[in-house]
Amino acid sequence: QVQLVESGGGSVQIGGSLRLSCAASGRIRAINTMGWHRQAPGKERELVATIMPSGDTSYADSVKGRFTISRDHVENTVYLQMNGLKPEDTAVYYCNAEIVRLSTRTMDYWGKGTLVTVSS
Repeated sequence: QVQLVESGGGSVQIGGSLRLSCAASGRIRAINTMGWHRQAPGKERELVATIMPSGDTSYADSVKGRFTISRDHVENTVYLQMNGLKPEDTAVYYCNAEIVRLSTRTMDYWGKGTLVTVSS
């Protein structure tokens, strides 16, 4: 089976940095779009950033200039470098990927999430 596993969350002070990682494993033929979403307490899940196989990226306005998404095609891993963290960045961060399985079936997969807490 295919799974996504996030790592790198934790607690950080305002203005600090964290780097999230998400590794895809299993019977994978190819990976299309990869991305990061987040869900803050009491709020809906929102898109943070996406990256295409070409390397093209997009970001939510709230994180532009502070967050950088990247991916390693060999390791099937997507990263989110988060700088200048603010309290409003506190959330559970979820990795997402559109994966083409060896069977050629394409499915959307989600990780279980990693908590990021930003405090003073």
